[in-house]
Amino acid sequence: MQEGLDEESLAIFDLLVKPDLSSRNIKQIKKVARELLFELKSEKLRIDNWREKQATRDDVKVEIANFLWNERTGLPKSYSENEIGIKSEKVYLHVFQQYPNEQPGV
Repeated sequence: MQEGLDEESLAIFDLLVKPDLSSRNIKQIKKVARELLFELKSEKLRIDNWREKQATRDDVKVEIANFLWNERTGLPKSYSENEIGIKSEKVYLHVFQQYPNEQPGV
C-alpha cells in the first residue's frame, strides 16, 4: 500500500521490480502493473475456465509477454531481454495461481 497500489497491483509490481531502479522507472513499473492487470481482467481472464484449455493459457501468456515488451506499455529500457522473459513467466505463474476464473465485472 505504501507504493500507492491496491493489493492485486502491488503483487504484480513486486514481481516486476528489480533493485537499483530510478524513481522514474519505479513510477513506470507501477503503471505497468496496474494497466497489465486491468487489461488481463477486462479480457483474457473473463473467459470461463481459461486455465483449462491450452489455447487460452497460451493467449494469457502471450498477452503478458507482449505487454511487458511493448515500448509504449512495457517495462523500462533498463530491463534486458532475459529479465523481461523471466518477469513475464513470473507474472504468468502468479496470474495462473491467483485468478482461476475471474468473474465478469470484477
